[in-house]
Amino acid sequence: MLVNLRDICAIAEQNNMAIGSFNAPSFEAVRATLDAAEQTGYPVILSHAEGHDPMAPLDKIGPTMVALAERSSALVCVHLDHCENLSYMRRALEMGFTGAMFDGSYLPYDENVANSQRAADMCANYDCGLECELGSMGAREAGARDEGGTAEESGAIYTDPDQAADFIESTGLDILACSFGTVHGIYKGEPHLSFDVLREIRERANVPLVMHGGSGVSDEDYHKAIDAGIRKINYFTYGSKFAGEAAQECIAKKRAANPDALVYWHDMTMSAYERYLEVTIETMKVFANGAKPVA
Repeated sequence: MLVNLRDICAIAEQNNMAIGSFNAPSFEAVRATLDAAEQTGYPVILSHAEGHDPMAPLDKIGPTMVALAERSSALVCVHLDHCENLSYMRRALEMGFTGAMFDGSYLPYDENVANSQRAADMCANYDCGLECELGSMGAREAGARDEGGTAEESGAIYTDPDQAADFIESTGLDILACSFGTVHGIYKGEPHLSFDVLREIRERANVPLVMHGGSGVSDEDYHKAIDAGIRKINYFTYGSKFAGEAAQECIAKKRAANPDALVYWHDMTMSAYERYLEVTIETMKVFANGAKPVA
C-alpha cells in the first residue's frame, strides 16, 4: 500500500520507532526491501537517490517502485532521496512518489531556505511529504567523498537547534534531516554521536527527525537516537556492501568446486538479493526499537 511520508512518520511517532529508508538502485534491492517489509510487518520507505541516477535512471526505476509499492501488502512510502535539483523532484512527483527530500545543506542558509520553500510549494500540489536537511555531514551524498572519513575529517557541521526551529517554520517541511555526528559512506573508527544536540533539536523542532549516514552505528546508539526523536533512518552503504560480498562469495564457491565453472549473472544477483533481504530484515527489527509489527 502506498502511503505518504507524513503518515508513515506519524506511525513511527506513535510507536517510538524509526522507519528504515532503503535506497534501492537495482531491481534486487527494490524486491528485497519490499519482501522484508511484508515478512516483518513493519512499514518501510523505499528510496531512490538523485545521485544514483546513472546506475538506476529515475524514468526506469521510479515507475517500478511506485507500481510495486501499490501492490504490496506492506505500508510503503516511495521516496526521493538527496534531491538537489527541483526539476528532478518534479519528475518524481509526477510519477507518484509520496515522499521527497530536498537537500540544500551545502548551500548558504538563506539559499537553502528559499529553495526548500520552493520544494514545499511543489509537494503541496501532490500527496507528498517533504524532508529537508540542515547542517552538514561533510561531503555531499551525490558528490565525491572520503569513504571512511570521520565526522570531523569530512567537515561535518552539527545542526544548530535554534536555527532548526526557524528553518522549519520558514520552509514548511514535514521532517528534518539533521547532523549530529554521522557521515555518509563507511565510517572510519567508532562514530561519536551527540545525543545532546539531537535532544535540543527535538525540543525546539516539533517534527520527526531523520538520521543520514548511519553506517557503523551500534544497535544501542540507534536506539538512543530513536528515543531522542529520530523517526526515519537512511540505510544503503552496508546493505550494498554485504550484497556485493555475497556475489563475490558466489563466484568463489563455484570456482573452488570447479575452476572452469561458468558463473551466470542470475547466480550473482540471486545471491545479492538473498543477502540484502537478510540484512534488511535484521535492520528493520533494530529500527523498530522494540515496537511490534504495525502494518
